[in-house]
Amino acid sequence: MPLDPTPLDDDLRREIVTTIRLLAADMVEKANSGHPGAPMGQADLAFVLWHEFLRFDPDAPDWAARDRFVLSCGHASALIYSLLHLWGYGVEMGDLKRFRQWGSITPGHPEVHETPGIETTTGPLGQGVANSVGMALAAKMLDARTVVEGDAFRPMTQRVFALCSDGDLMEGVSAEAASMAGHWGLDNLVWLYDDNKITIDGDVGLAFSEDVAQRFAALGWRVEYADGHDHNAIRGALKAAEAEERRPTIIICRTHIGWGSPNKVDTSGVHGSPLGDAELAATKANLGWADRTPFHVPGAVRDWFTASKNRKAREHANWESALHGWRMRNPEAAATYDALWTTATPGDLVEQLIAALPETPNATRKLSAAVLQAAYAAVPALVGGSADLTGSNGVALKAAGLLGDPRRDGPAAFGYDGRQIHFGIREHAMGSLTNGMVLHGGVKPFSGTFLVFSDYCRPAIRLAALSHIPNTFVFTHDSIFLGEDGPTHQPVEHMWALRVIPGLVDFRPADGLEVALAWAYALEQAKGPVAMALTRQGVPTIERPRGFAPRDVWKGGYAVIEHADPEVVLVGTGSELHLCVEAAADLTAQGRRVRVVSMPSVNLFEQQDAAYRDGLLPAGAKVVTVEAGVTGPWRAYAGRGGLCIGLDRFGASAPAAVLAEQFGFTGKAVAAKVMALLDR
Repeated sequence: MPLDPTPLDDDLRREIVTTIRLLAADMVEKANSGHPGAPMGQADLAFVLWHEFLRFDPDAPDWAARDRFVLSCGHASALIYSLLHLWGYGVEMGDLKRFRQWGSITPGHPEVHETPGIETTTGPLGQGVANSVGMALAAKMLDARTVVEGDAFRPMTQRVFALCSDGDLMEGVSAEAASMAGHWGLDNLVWLYDDNKITIDGDVGLAFSEDVAQRFAALGWRVEYADGHDHNAIRGALKAAEAEERRPTIIICRTHIGWGSPNKVDTSGVHGSPLGDAELAATKANLGWADRTPFHVPGAVRDWFTASKNRKAREHANWESALHGWRMRNPEAAATYDALWTTATPGDLVEQLIAALPETPNATRKLSAAVLQAAYAAVPALVGGSADLTGSNGVALKAAGLLGDPRRDGPAAFGYDGRQIHFGIREHAMGSLTNGMVLHGGVKPFSGTFLVFSDYCRPAIRLAALSHIPNTFVFTHDSIFLGEDGPTHQPVEHMWALRVIPGLVDFRPADGLEVALAWAYALEQAKGPVAMALTRQGVPTIERPRGFAPRDVWKGGYAVIEHADPEVVLVGTGSELHLCVEAAADLTAQGRRVRVVSMPSVNLFEQQDAAYRDGLLPAGAKVVTVEAGVTGPWRAYAGRGGLCIGLDRFGASAPAAVLAEQFGFTGKAVAAKVMALLDR
């Protein structure tokens, strides 16, 4: 049943929706920038959803059991800012008047953590709907792990609604995400498709003619239709979605972009430009508001929203009361609930993960696999998997159940309580989906693929960094040394392509200790995304100086071979660190003063103070960097007088040992190049 079914007088209902429309139009007009057409066309959809179906409390925007609303077509941000203002989320009238301005909480596209009530950062089309799938999956997983048989109360029954556009459905990431949602049977997910037939270039038929209904039916979705301006039709479609118990639902809502504008409705001219003074005045006259000043909210409308906010707060209070009773009846389930929602980690996590390392050296992906088993046992919220590369990535959670739709037959017939996720070959949506899981809360996901395919994850990684989402991306086969698959699979530019993303923490660990600390950082320290790059080939264990503290790895760079007055500092990452150690032995035997620095995380190193960085890489020493990838950015450390040993070309198909020899990645080759530098 609808949550807020209080009957509304038709005139007041019309006044409310007109207020939403015109606040959006006024925002864009004052900013002289933005997208008025979509908000004007979507106002009816949004109002019926928020008023009658969406469970939320503006005074508690982080309420765990709230329904999630994702405005995937983020260019329509003026719509959600209007809704947040009217429902009392702390978005004031002054904020609406400062739309798209410096320092405002009403930026041009919604940004999570910047504005109360915004669930995810949207703008790049397709990302929001993919996030919504992750949110719906997280809700299902939490419900399955906290439900108590025989108890009528279920603390985690929240639903996820996404409002999306033609552009969202055209972007490939949405197809991947929709495929996963249908496969998992996420019946708590509803997409409202704003089928307005217009894109920036003109009629959608210029580039988009597929049968959306048949596509989604084939993906395992329920398909509903509604006139996007008929509140009874919208309500009926949402009730049908609410009753669905096996499938996600898409509601195809026929709307008119710029609804109410007499001259620009149903044109691309209203998509991304202000209406203009004359057309805005004509629109207000057409809607019966000819004498209203900009940003006008009628008193009756304001009073109605205050009453609605109070009703929603009472519903939240009723839920809290029911949760308290459930806690008293089910203390073990309550403890699980708390452990999940706090994403708690033990105080000795670092020590536990180090203790889990095998005694013998191995590939860092295999060392990571061992660490991951200990992390799984220590962190109840940890879930994840890879894009059909579970074994190759070393991300099998051996003690975990597989996640799947329990109502299916065959290999997908698992439960939502499983913690091992098979994403399939869908890297684009995998990253976006796990972002949504983190934003939902209650789970700490990770995802995996080969480093070369981080290209497919990059849009999601960028948004994770921009949005401060502590998501973990595990990338293996991190260099040319994966060997015979050749240059299509050998990443040479990818580590730096990741490192240059502001707010991302990179890890390219050299051995098991650094692997354990990378995982510990991701699970208990990260405030944004973490990307770790792991080897396919075996690497030796690095010996460290006496007194070394494992948490020094989190400084991003530290000395593994010390010299008080070095003439040369060799900086290595990942599988090339041991080459620096081997080269240092040769150079020292020839009387050279050598320090070797491991730099598992360039970005963490850059966060250290200047005294630490300058002390580790002193101005009087030549700096040589060694990494099997592009060298250009390493010049920031080596300078004009140093040396960057790397690979400024694509790789080749051959066994790893042959590639090392041919491309000069051996201890002796490194030593020879350094000696030549010092002898100049």
